[in-house]
Amino acid sequence: MTNNRKITVEATLTFKRNLRNLKKKYRSIAQDIKPIIEQLETGELLGDRITGVNHQVFKLRVKNSDIQKGKSGGYRLIYYVKIEDVVVLLTVYTKSEQANISNQQIINIIKDYQVNSTTEN
Repeated sequence: MTNNRKITVEATLTFKRNLRNLKKKYRSIAQDIKPIIEQLETGELLGDRITGVNHQVFKLRVKNSDIQKGKSGGYRLIYYVKIEDVVVLLTVYTKSEQANISNQQIINIIKDYQVNSTTEN
């Protein structure tokens, strides 16, 4: 997917809400996630592909600079490639507060995003 075009990175309401809640506890989360978003904007597909979802969804481990545990104790950022030049940030959470996210939860977030994005247009 890497090319010379700039990729549009959008965020779901779930992602925005989770980010806002995490900012209360982890003040550096925006700086921790910013380089990831910049890499996604260049077309890099980061992280591991999640199987069992009918979309191109990836799970990415992000270091939390507010704690000293490395990537394994950091954030999990879930995103999907909507179309070739649009990436959607689905959710973000800390491994310490949420063990995993189910495929059904991911599908529900995508459905909510699709409903909200069609009502905005």
